[in-house]
Amino acid sequence: MTATTPELAGYGGVHADIVSLLEAARQATARSVNALMTATYWEIGRRVVEFEQGGQERAAYGEALIERLSADLSARFGRGFSRQNLWQMRLFYTAWPSSRPQRPPSTSSRARRIPQTPSGESAFPEKLQTVSGALPDLLSIAQAFPLPWSAYVRLLSVKNSQARAFYETEALRGGWSVRQLDRQIGSQFYERTALSADKAAMLTKGAVVESADALTPEQAIKDPFVLEFLNLKDEYSESDLEGALIQHLADFLLELGDDFAFVGRQRRLRIDDSWFRVDLLFFHRRLKCLLVIDLKVGKFSYADAGQMHLYLNYAREHWMKPGENPPVGLIMCAEKGAAEARYALEGLPNKVLAAEYQTMLPDEKLLAEELAKTRRELETRHIKPGQ
Repeated sequence: MTATTPELAGYGGVHADIVSLLEAARQATARSVNALMTATYWEIGRRVVEFEQGGQERAAYGEALIERLSADLSARFGRGFSRQNLWQMRLFYTAWPSSRPQRPPSTSSRARRIPQTPSGESAFPEKLQTVSGALPDLLSIAQAFPLPWSAYVRLLSVKNSQARAFYETEALRGGWSVRQLDRQIGSQFYERTALSADKAAMLTKGAVVESADALTPEQAIKDPFVLEFLNLKDEYSESDLEGALIQHLADFLLELGDDFAFVGRQRRLRIDDSWFRVDLLFFHRRLKCLLVIDLKVGKFSYADAGQMHLYLNYAREHWMKPGENPPVGLIMCAEKGAAEARYALEGLPNKVLAAEYQTMLPDEKLLAEELAKTRRELETRHIKPGQ
């Protein structure tokens, strides 16, 4: 006799209640991480600025401080403390708020400066404004910065302080995601509103958040800045096809011989305020160079070549080690029925080295054929599982 699962009266209600609880908790967790990260970066910026200005403000002194801090903090905490990031933290402190209360004459030179709310009132208890050398109350500091750190990074690129304040206010009022904030800044929403005869209508329209822009807790946690702050491994969710092609390509190169050493997959890099990912990164032992591989599921375009050159320039500056040859790029385009592979060899110091690269690297046609064959096999397996 087969046992049956008894009906649970009222199960739908408790299930919905638990789902709501978990969703709310995940959203609150994502907000908390972002808030503490933003407050911490403001505090770092404060300490950098006040250390610089302990005697006299000198540009060279500030450069040396950032350089040393970047090296020491990166060694201790991992990613997230590049010179560019530290400069942004410094700029963040000087830009928010735009007006800070003057330090009382009796206060120590190491006392904290406290940000203000848009109304001009202090965002923190009075006792926090005069404490010198105490551990900062990051939760209190976070109250002054309700937007995520990535939003403040985008706002820092707005040089006009009035426009920056406008976008910050509207982002808060409209609940904009960072994506929508970026779009509004890119479309010059501030300038268009200022020139509009019906500013109220413009602001009402700008406050609308599209559902596609809504930020999920998963997206908030996978924010590159959050991953850096927590020093977590950067896992990128590719499509099933793309992920399988990348994995097979990595295995195929390793099977060609011991020339290829695997370095990383989905290696993240940041150029200005934009994030990119390199699909695969190998090191060629005989050529003594990095091989940067970018996979495109669609057709090859000139934009792909431009992006690869961007990657190679970054790799030469940040990933190449002393004694190594310049990196080479490989663009793999896996368009259905028209796979192709192209090397990017520009930037090599001489023709001899370029010829050596072409001799030792796998043939482009061989790579394209392997990619096309693998795609066919994967698609067949997907359509007819088990065969």
